Amino acid sequence: MLPEDLPMRILDGSPDAILICDRLGIVRYWNAAAERVFGFRSTEALGVSMNLIIPERFRARHWVGWEAAMKTGITRYGDGQLLAVPALHKDGRRISIEFSIQLMKDAKGQINWIVAVIRDVTERYVRENALRNGRP
Repeated sequence: MLPEDLPMRILDGSPDAILICDRLGIVRYWNAAAERVFGFRSTEALGVSMNLIIPERFRARHWVGWEAAMKTGITRYGDGQLLAVPALHKDGRRISIEFSIQLMKDAKGQINWIVAVIRDVTERYVRENALRNGRP
């Protein structure tokens, strides 16, 4: 039998950033790795819109896709595919992240939670970009 606190220990101790949002896009869980990746402490992120980490020029597109997923329960990234996007760090710099999402549904099939597992891939992105552009 697994310890009762094991799921929370996994979330809290994950080396990847884990965000859990409600269906309105409000951050309800923010682990220590999310603090490291984005620079915001959990006290700054909890209860706040995900706009906190979404670059302004991508917000409209993000929320259109979000609303469609909330209505239909379908996202093209829900089967474990990684989505690569830019994100914002607290210090204002843009970082590159990859993440997978899981739509958590209630007994009636309504989405009430969205879980994102996120990894900062900025260094790899910069390195690959330099190689593509002929710089070592």
